[in-house]
Amino acid sequence: MWKILTLIFLILNFLTYSMALENSKFLSLKNDRVNVRYGPGFDFPIKFIYFKKFLPVKVIDTKENFRRIVDHKKNSGWIHRTQLRNVNSLIVLEDKIIFKKNSKFSEPVIKIEKGRLVIIKKCLNDWCKIETGEYVGWLENDNVWGFKN
Repeated sequence: MWKILTLIFLILNFLTYSMALENSKFLSLKNDRVNVRYGPGFDFPIKFIYFKKFLPVKVIDTKENFRRIVDHKKNSGWIHRTQLRNVNSLIVLEDKIIFKKNSKFSEPVIKIEKGRLVIIKKCLNDWCKIETGEYVGWLENDNVWGFKN
């Protein structure tokens, strides 16, 4: 009997977690230094610190003024809501080419490598106009972290 109840409990927890991920949204880090904590409060110890402004993170849970996040490397923890802003960046998950216009047939601007952080200027359909370093161009928004269609 206990095995069945334990199994049901585990299945319900998994379904709740899966639904939370589906309803999650992306935000970006607001500052150059952001503390990530073990729990939703300043009393919880710091788990690690991000040193990357604009890094996109996915919010998977909320408790009062704290948001539980996960990053593109599957690191997770709790961040105070004042350290987050609306998403305005992407992490490229594979090597990609930036184009002058939002078409694969336009002139290539630069090739960027996997893991590169880019700033979003605007998005149209499957393309985002981005800025990275001194380059501006259009990027297909497939295989990127930080964008939800």
